[in-house]
Amino acid sequence: MIVDSDPTDSTNSRLRFEDLNAGSQARLLDITHNRLVYGITIIPFVGMPFVYWKYQLDQNAWGLLMWTLSYFVALTAARLQYRNYRRDRNRLDPDATIGKWMPVILRMALAHGLGLTALVAVIAGRVPFEFALLLYMSLAAVMAANATHQSPVYSAFKRFFNAGWGGCTLLTPWAFPEHWHLIMPLCVSYIMSIHRHSAIAHRFFLQQVKLEEDSKRLAEDYRQAKEEAEAALYAKNRFLTTAAHDLRQPVHAMGFLIESISRRNRAAELRPALQDLRQSVQSVTQMFNSLLDLSKIELGAQPVKLQPVAIDPLMTDIATLFREEAQARSIDLRVRTSGGKALVNADPLLLRQSMINLMQNALRYTQRGGVLMAVRRRAGQWQFEVWDTGVGIAQADQQRVYSPFFRPEHAWRIDNAGHGLGLAVVARCADLMGASQGLNSHEGRGSRFWLRLPAAETGERRLAVRETLPLALGGDTRLHGRCLVVDDEPQVRSAWEALLCAWGISAVCVASAGEAFAELDAGFAPDAIFCDQRLRSGESGFELLQALLERCPEAAGAMISGEFDSPALAQAEQEGYLVLHKPLEPEALYALLCRILPVADNDHA
Repeated sequence: MIVDSDPTDSTNSRLRFEDLNAGSQARLLDITHNRLVYGITIIPFVGMPFVYWKYQLDQNAWGLLMWTLSYFVALTAARLQYRNYRRDRNRLDPDATIGKWMPVILRMALAHGLGLTALVAVIAGRVPFEFALLLYMSLAAVMAANATHQSPVYSAFKRFFNAGWGGCTLLTPWAFPEHWHLIMPLCVSYIMSIHRHSAIAHRFFLQQVKLEEDSKRLAEDYRQAKEEAEAALYAKNRFLTTAAHDLRQPVHAMGFLIESISRRNRAAELRPALQDLRQSVQSVTQMFNSLLDLSKIELGAQPVKLQPVAIDPLMTDIATLFREEAQARSIDLRVRTSGGKALVNADPLLLRQSMINLMQNALRYTQRGGVLMAVRRRAGQWQFEVWDTGVGIAQADQQRVYSPFFRPEHAWRIDNAGHGLGLAVVARCADLMGASQGLNSHEGRGSRFWLRLPAAETGERRLAVRETLPLALGGDTRLHGRCLVVDDEPQVRSAWEALLCAWGISAVCVASAGEAFAELDAGFAPDAIFCDQRLRSGESGFELLQALLERCPEAAGAMISGEFDSPALAQAEQEGYLVLHKPLEPEALYALLCRILPVADNDHA
C-alpha cells in the first residue's frame, strides 16, 4: 500500500489513503493523473498571450517563447504516457498499477510545478509590473484549480504546489523589485489558504470512496464528515465576513492602479492588454462581492431582503457577461425577455447569483448548439429558464445534481474545472427566497433549468441590480479640485494618488488623523474628503471624518470601508453620511467626483 496522508490532518486516525483497498486507491490515482495531463495541456495556451504581450512591449520574447514550446513538447509526452497508463490499467491489477505508476505520477507533478517556476524565472525583472501581476494571478488560478483535482493523491499535489507556487514566492523579489514587500505577504497567505483547501478536498475524496466500499460501516463517519463540512463552511463564511476589509484592500488598490496606468499610458499596442486586465479585475471584483455577500447571508449576518426585482435588466447584464465566452466557443446565446413586464419579489443578490450559476452550468456542458435564457408567465408567477443543447442528465441523476459536490460521470469527461457547487447554490438561494426550482432533461439532447418566483405588484417597480452610477469615465475629460484621502495601507494610498492625479485632481493621501490635520494646518483646503473606517492607529474613521468636515465645512465627505456590519458605518449612514464599500470601482468614484468637483474646461489629458 502507498502511504499518502497529510500528517497535519487530524482525521488521519479515522481515515487515510492506505486504509482504502487497492481498487479505490487506483481510482484516486486515475483522477490525479487525468488532472495532471489536463493541467499540462492548457499551460502552453496560457503562455501564448504572454508571449504576444511581451513582443508588443518591444522586448525580447525568445525566452518566453522557448518556455511555451517546451510545454508543447511536455504536452505530447504527457498524453503518450497517459495512453500507456490507461493500457496498464486495463491489463494490470490495481496493486501492480499503483506500484508501477505512483512514482511516475509523483515525478510528473514535481516537474510540472518546476516548469511553472521556470516561467517566473524567465520574466523576473524583465517585464512591467502589470505584466508580472497578471502572470501571478494566472498562476494562482492554476494552483487553485489543481488544489481540488490533484488532491485525491495528496503527495502529488504537494509536490506540484510546493515546487510551483513555492518557487514563485521565492522569486517574488526579482519579479516585483519595487513592490515585492507588498506581494510577498499575499503569496505566503495564499500558500496557507491553498494547503487548507487541498487538505479538505483530499479528505472529501477519501470519504466518498470509502462510502462506496462499505456504506454501512461508513454511515456514522459520513454523518461526522457532514458536520465537519458544515463547520468548515461556517468557518469560511465567518472568516470572509470578519476579514472582508483586509481581503478587499488589494483588489481595491488593483482597480485604481489599472485605471491610472490606462490614463498615463496611451500606447495603442497596450490598449487591448490593459482592457483585458481591467475586465479581469472587474470580474474578480464582482465574484468577490458575490462570495462575501452570500457568505454573510449563509451566516445570517444580514436578513434576506425580498423586494420588487425587474428580471429583464438582470438578463441583459448576464448575457453581456457570458456573450464573449459563447462566441469564442461558437455557441449561439439567445435572450428572450418579457418586454419589461417581469417583476418578481426576490432578493436581488440571491436572484442574480442563481441566474449566473444556471448560465455557467449551461455553457459548461454545452459543446455545440446554443443556450437560451428566457422568462415567461406561469400561473401568476414569473419563471426564469435556461435551455441548452448540452449533454443532458440521466434520469437517475436529476435529483442528485442539486447536492453539494455531486457531478454526473459524463461531467468529469467534459470539464474537470467544476466543483459541483453551482446548482447547490441555486437550490440554497431558492430556499432562502421562498422560490421553487427544477429541471427537465434528456440525456444526450439537452436540459432546461428553471426558477419560479412570485410576481410583484407593478406599482412597486424598481430595479434590483446593484446600484451603479451611470456616468462613464469620461474619455479624456479631466477634473480639477483637491481631495484628502485617509487610509493606513501604503499600497492603497499609492493607488488613490495615482488615480486621482491621472484625473487631474490634486490629491493628498495620509495615514492618520495627525497627518491629515498637519496638511490642513499647512494650508491644504480639500474639496472632498475620503476616510477609511479601520485605521491601524486605533482611531475611528467616522469620528475623524466628522472632525475633518467640521474643520472644512465647504468640503464633501465619504466613508470608505471593506466592512459591512460595522456599527460605526451603520451610524454614519443613519446620520446621512455617504458610505462607499471596497473594492470601489473607478467608474463609480469618477461619477461621484463629477458631482462634487467641477469639470475642468478645455482641459484634456
